[in-house]
Amino acid sequence: MPRQTSVYDELIVDCFAGGGGASTGIELAIGRPVDIAINHDPAAVEMHMANHPYTRHYCENVWEAPPREVVNGKHVGLLWLSPDCTHHSKARGGKPRKKEIRGLAWVAVRWAATVRPRVIVLENVEEFATWGPLDKAGQPIKAKSGNTFNSFVNALRNLGYAVDWRELRACDYGAPTIRKRLFLIARCDGRKIVYPEPTHGAPDSEAVKVGRLKPYRSAAEIIDWSLPCPSIFETSEEIKEKYGLKAIRPLADNTLRRIARGIKKFVIDNPNPYIVDFKHDNASQSVGEPMRTITGVNGFAVVSPCIAQGHVKHGKDEFADINTPMKTLLTRPEWMLVAPTLAQYHNEKSESEVRGQSVEKPLLTVDTENRYGIVTSHLTILRKNSDGQDLRNPIKTITASPGHFGEVRALLIKYYGTGDGQDIKDPLHTVTAKDRIGLVTIKGETYAIADIGLRMLTPRELFNAQGFPPDYIIDTGVLGKPISKSDQVARCGNAVPPPFAEAIVRANLPEMCGKRIETMAGLMEEIAG
Repeated sequence: MPRQTSVYDELIVDCFAGGGGASTGIELAIGRPVDIAINHDPAAVEMHMANHPYTRHYCENVWEAPPREVVNGKHVGLLWLSPDCTHHSKARGGKPRKKEIRGLAWVAVRWAATVRPRVIVLENVEEFATWGPLDKAGQPIKAKSGNTFNSFVNALRNLGYAVDWRELRACDYGAPTIRKRLFLIARCDGRKIVYPEPTHGAPDSEAVKVGRLKPYRSAAEIIDWSLPCPSIFETSEEIKEKYGLKAIRPLADNTLRRIARGIKKFVIDNPNPYIVDFKHDNASQSVGEPMRTITGVNGFAVVSPCIAQGHVKHGKDEFADINTPMKTLLTRPEWMLVAPTLAQYHNEKSESEVRGQSVEKPLLTVDTENRYGIVTSHLTILRKNSDGQDLRNPIKTITASPGHFGEVRALLIKYYGTGDGQDIKDPLHTVTAKDRIGLVTIKGETYAIADIGLRMLTPRELFNAQGFPPDYIIDTGVLGKPISKSDQVARCGNAVPPPFAEAIVRANLPEMCGKRIETMAGLMEEIAG
């Protein structure tokens, strides 16, 4: 019979703990702190300590933290490992790999041989299963693909562990990202290895329609729609004076080209815009439904959002609208969002007479004529070798480099057919010079593109996309020292989406788990209680 345990009987250890994604998911499942966290990066440990103050931290290389000394004679119920994945990942392309980094997973065997954790979970990219030797140039030897991985698995089995592995997607467990990872689970207590059943699915799937699964959380959920989105035609000085923001202007031609193609696909050619209600927790409604009550605070905007990736693949830029989950978040933020405002159109004689307003402001006086325009929204990503996506789906992979994810807003004004429409060829330098190229038809009404805005996604939005609790501390370390935006993004891109860890722990260590906790504040209350 397996040894009966309580939630406090055994230690929980998180190696390669980083900014705390796995630790957070584990704690949300078990309702108590992770006991030990080990990571070599002081910046990552600072963020981890700020959010996990009851954990004992080791800021050192995992090989320099002897398991027996770390656990001090106590049993280990769970050892979680998320070793560096960059030198296994296909995203590295043809760059040389380092044997030392690819070999970090062997620390699992060391712990298994010395302190015998009851359950071991190792998380990595799916290419981890192809782990094999390198040639003299630092490239994997194709003929020996998977040889080292098989030796690693056999080493654990020879120590008495049952071992299994499987690829999982974070969006299937409630994270608004499609991040896919390989999870290897090993256990020595005689119990069955369990992979959690999905809790979420595609909105149009039968399982969601009958209520067996919840719909995927969307990329649109993680966007802070209230943030300003400066026009791409404004200068850096104008943006700083108007919004107090730092922005790079003028934009590169490739960036303008990506914006133009995304707008054409997801604004001009998109037949299904939707309305975002900024007053009710970003709830949305179909344009086929009656408009909700219009009041004088934070009004409505019609949006046709998408997430698009600003890179060239197979000779062309690729984008997608917001009907699908956002794809895997890497460690470089490379997404752009195209998002909403309102425009007022009074058939003025000149462009300077057209009046508009932000959706964050009270709606201007509504008279008997339809004079208001709409704003469309989509997201684009400035990274190579990744597909675009629909904003109503989970977000793609976030990487560790800042400055590549952004929000784009296309302002539309009512078009009455008295002119040639708006040709966006000149501002964007990419769209062909066809008449009325900027015209959009929505529910039988014609609009013209009047302005386009661009802003980068914030670290908070990216952490939200990874599935972190909304109150996870990301901007200050344990001693109150500010954490730079680039370090925030790096911690986010390298993190395990917490819903992954929570689902796996609940499936394999149910005896340790309790009620569902949603926030870090709720977790601290549970710990204090």
